[in-house]
Amino acid sequence: MNENTQLPEEENNGLNINADENVSGTEHLTDPLVESEQEALETELRESKDKYVRLAAEFDNFRKRTAKERVELFQTAGRDVITDLLDVLDDADRAQAEFEKSDDNVALKEGVKLVFNKLKNILQAKGLKPMEAIGKDFDPDVFEAITEIPAPDAGLKGKVVDEITKGYYLNDKIIRHAKVVVGK
Repeated sequence: MNENTQLPEEENNGLNINADENVSGTEHLTDPLVESEQEALETELRESKDKYVRLAAEFDNFRKRTAKERVELFQTAGRDVITDLLDVLDDADRAQAEFEKSDDNVALKEGVKLVFNKLKNILQAKGLKPMEAIGKDFDPDVFEAITEIPAPDAGLKGKVVDEITKGYYLNDKIIRHAKVVVGK
């Protein structure tokens, strides 16, 4: 084959190569080498893998950090409430000491009433709200029926007649269902 002849594309893997730069053709042997498509893909793959590894490490760090913060939150979640209740505990200790040395029932009742009111006020300030049950229509999503009794009058059928254990909401979410007796 002559140096000046152009090789058919089939023989050169689809490339139109001339052996002589003076002969027409789209590519010459003296042209600078262009990065092959495979090398470009390999470079892109390496970059993608690097991004993936970095992203996975960043996500793992985020997951560990949020897990640690969550544990800390659970450990300290009740801290404010307990700190506020320490005053009530102190009052209860003082009331107990007064029970032991006093015979004045009226003063003792007043002291205990003050302690309970203080406790209720602190819990209400933290979002605790008692559930109203007696006389309400029975709702199994809110109340837990302990038993059914014959209704004292026809107007109390299907309604809560008595409350065995009080139910509570914390920030409008039920934290304890009221245990009730339902009229039938």
